[in-house]
Amino acid sequence: MKTSDLYITATEARNNFFNLLAKVKSSPYPINITVKGIPEVVVMNKEDYDGWMATLETLSDKDLVESIKESDKNFKEGKYQTWQEVKKELGLEEMKLSDIKGKYVSNIPRKQGKKRSKKIR
Repeated sequence: MKTSDLYITATEARNNFFNLLAKVKSSPYPINITVKGIPEVVVMNKEDYDGWMATLETLSDKDLVESIKESDKNFKEGKYQTWQEVKKELGLEEMKLSDIKGKYVSNIPRKQGKKRSKKIR
């Protein structure tokens, strides 16, 4: 993602807060908020923020980064298994989804019963 050229003052942001939120939500770029002409804050949509946080989390795990690099190297060298080979190795080759038994879970919300007061005897 490239740096945004969208700048607004803090006063404009305050006066048009809900318009700013709508603009940030629909824009592929963050919006810079300036104070006295100096960019102080960047506002971005939640999806982009979550992506950046996931990237930072991944890159901060040195073992994971090393594993990704090694996997990429192996893939480029043709050292990988096909999906069919993995299924065979795990014993899933002949299994079908219909073979998996489980509890049926409906996506229809349950009706809540009426709350009844206790009878006092």
